[in-house]
Amino acid sequence: MLTPLKDLVQAAQAGHYAVGAFNFSNLEILKSITETAQRLSSPVIIQTSQSAIKYAGLGFIVAMARAAAEETDVPIALHLDHGTDLDLIKECIARGYSSVMIDGSHLPLEENIRITREVVALAHPSGVSVEAELGRLVGVEDEISVDEREASFTDPDEARRFVEATGVDALAVAIGTAHGQYKGEPKLDFDRLKQIAGAVETPLVLHGASGVPAESVSKAIKLGICKVNIDTDLRLAFHGAVKSFLESSDSYDPRKLLAPAMEAMSEVVATKINLFGSAGKAVR
Repeated sequence: MLTPLKDLVQAAQAGHYAVGAFNFSNLEILKSITETAQRLSSPVIIQTSQSAIKYAGLGFIVAMARAAAEETDVPIALHLDHGTDLDLIKECIARGYSSVMIDGSHLPLEENIRITREVVALAHPSGVSVEAELGRLVGVEDEISVDEREASFTDPDEARRFVEATGVDALAVAIGTAHGQYKGEPKLDFDRLKQIAGAVETPLVLHGASGVPAESVSKAIKLGICKVNIDTDLRLAFHGAVKSFLESSDSYDPRKLLAPAMEAMSEVVATKINLFGSAGKAVR
């Protein structure tokens, strides 16, 4: 059975670690994530963007996620990442997602509160957790694109008001990370994160963590981050392994082509789980 995200992030908050949230869009990525979580006895969040659902199909996504949960002994949450389509959010709730994100970060505060409260009212009666976002991350992730002029950091006072007004189970905050590949080393605003964590009791989420130095991630977790999103690092590992295989082999067997990619992604997942401190924390 899939686990509500709320249960995972609250346990992480109490235990002072973070749970990795890894994006997937096919079987190979999913197995790399969940089999590594099983091996390390770590809870894990598997998540899909709206474009990943468009690519793989909602029915296939849910079926694969349920199979993964049945094949492992670790808690697994299936989460919709950056949901902006209310109809799709409703369908994800109805089809078995254990968590959804409503991304109203592009909206004025009052409108973000209104739409987030609407999603919470839809999700909570079914036991589905809700993540929301306050502040915007620069960069591109699937269908979400934010430039430098649109990006803004999360305000601690607005964060307090937001969680009190909406009742969300997790809050994604903007403190200096970005979606996609970094051109330089990201500088996180740890003072701001500390203020936000002091203003709200809701578990906090760090988006755009691929490429962030390990020491910065560790410090963010110590200051209150309970969920860390990873996507680009998996894509880069997949691409690098496939490219290397094609340069050295004439095999046209998809299984031989994708096996090195799965191994490379598994290494990334293992590194992140150990960094986040969730290894050995799996409790159903």
